[in-house]
Amino acid sequence: MKLKSQAQAGTLESSDLMVLIKPLEEGKGRVVAIDSSVKMQYQESIEKAIEEVLDELDVKDVQLHVNDKGALTPVIKARVETAIKRSAGTAEGTLVE
Repeated sequence: MKLKSQAQAGTLESSDLMVLIKPLEEGKGRVVAIDSSVKMQYQESIEKAIEEVLDELDVKDVQLHVNDKGALTPVIKARVETAIKRSAGTAEGTLVE
């Protein structure tokens, strides 16, 4: 999926996360930064969830910043997917018309 613009999804409420996404030039790869209140315990799980969504949606060149407040894996995946679709200009499945 080709990203077009910066986008975000989520909140900074407890048990949620804020995802900020920005397209990068082709060939730059994935740059993922994670700030999390549970990073010591769950960093690998958070990274795995993010990578799974990026792989599923075929996103290659992206800068992603995640500010996690203890979100569960399905929430992480949903927020990342929504940010990607908003960035790509695809509103399908994002509750944005």
